[in-house]
Amino acid sequence: MSTETLERTTPAKGKPKWLRVKLPTGKKYTQLRSLVDKYDLHTICTSGSCPNMGECWGEGTATFMILGNVCTRSCGFCGVQTGRPSNVDWAEPEKVARSIKIMGIKHAVVTSVDRDDMKDMGSIIWAETVKAIRRMNPDTTLETLIPDFQGIEKHLDRIIEVAPEVVSHNMETVKRLTREVRIQAKYERSLNVLRYLHDNGVNRTKSGIMLGLGEHENEVVQTMNDLREAHVDVVTIGQYLQPSKKHLPVKEFIVPEQFKKYETIGLDMGFRHVESGPLVRSSYKAHKHID
Repeated sequence: MSTETLERTTPAKGKPKWLRVKLPTGKKYTQLRSLVDKYDLHTICTSGSCPNMGECWGEGTATFMILGNVCTRSCGFCGVQTGRPSNVDWAEPEKVARSIKIMGIKHAVVTSVDRDDMKDMGSIIWAETVKAIRRMNPDTTLETLIPDFQGIEKHLDRIIEVAPEVVSHNMETVKRLTREVRIQAKYERSLNVLRYLHDNGVNRTKSGIMLGLGEHENEVVQTMNDLREAHVDVVTIGQYLQPSKKHLPVKEFIVPEQFKKYETIGLDMGFRHVESGPLVRSSYKAHKHID
């Protein structure tokens, strides 16, 4: 291991102190927590035990997942169940929109599992969900964190047509590790998706990567360069944490100073926003990314 690597990482032998989080508190968080429990609302924030839930809810931001909770892909990093998904719930768009209204969400992030089993890859439900949210919550801004839809343009066009304020698609990792980390995905295809979104009128594009899977600094910087060349506006960079023993192990914990270095590099490259830190997740400070 090089001196550079030693300076920017610590061995993965237990979570370091900078990954410890305070329990969420505050009036707004308590109110939303009560509503989620009372109406049995589904958010990624709660089901994924996100470390930033208290902060995001306190700022009126929450993330919702559509198209079920079973994914057709088997990415090595993801804790979502993989297999044969259940039938689509065509009432889901209205349910999500109602949840957002009940919770009084100012900025909603919507994501989904991959639905490679469907002819439209789930893009119709995606578009209908955005439309339903707009109808029921006209003052709520939106980010859609979409799958790659296998790069098929007519499916991407459905997202473009409903015009979310931000459209995000995550690279997740560097090119060398993509095959291992995102088994059914392709690095270039994801870049092409982001480029297509920008070239066809999306207001703001965004992507995210995880660190600690064995990537090198030059590879992270190259990925950031590739994203800028695809005209991506916002990038999030966070620490990978292993969901279970069945998933890819954490190779290293990246120190906060290295995350700060990537933030500086990204801003110098021209990204409008760079969220870079050990606890950063895709929707962290998402409400700021529309500015």
